[in-house]
Amino acid sequence: MGDFTHFDEKGAARMVDVTGKAVTERSATAVGYVEMKRETLELIAGGGVLKGDVLGVARIAGIMGAKRTPELIPMCHPLNISSVTLDFEFDRTNNRILIKAVVKLTGQTGVEMEALTAVSTAALTIYDMCKAVDKGMTIGGINLLEKSGGRSGTFKRE
Repeated sequence: MGDFTHFDEKGAARMVDVTGKAVTERSATAVGYVEMKRETLELIAGGGVLKGDVLGVARIAGIMGAKRTPELIPMCHPLNISSVTLDFEFDRTNNRILIKAVVKLTGQTGVEMEALTAVSTAALTIYDMCKAVDKGMTIGGINLLEKSGGRSGTFKRE
């Protein structure tokens, strides 16, 4: 099946064998956003959401999501992640909360999926905690911003 590493020569799904890959420092940064009504954004910024600290809970959810990625994405390897950080920024021009996750490890395979899962889980948590006041929120823009390490080297989105 061409260059798709998760399929064998007969087209059957498989987990990629990383046995022979070099152990290197690897990191991945992913981003995304939750767009909402201005009132919802200000409610979160002011700490007025009745369910509690929205961004604090979203940060923990994102970290948990990164750690549990192999339970959600079938062909992901269980990894010994060394670091997960999540940062949030209020974009008042577009009524968005911007989310950025950075995941790091030293290992034989990358952490792109873990970073993407961290952003996705954090975004879903923001939605969950605020849906009572704004069911029209939109989650979007989730993508890999950059990665480093491994045989393929560095990738940076332009």
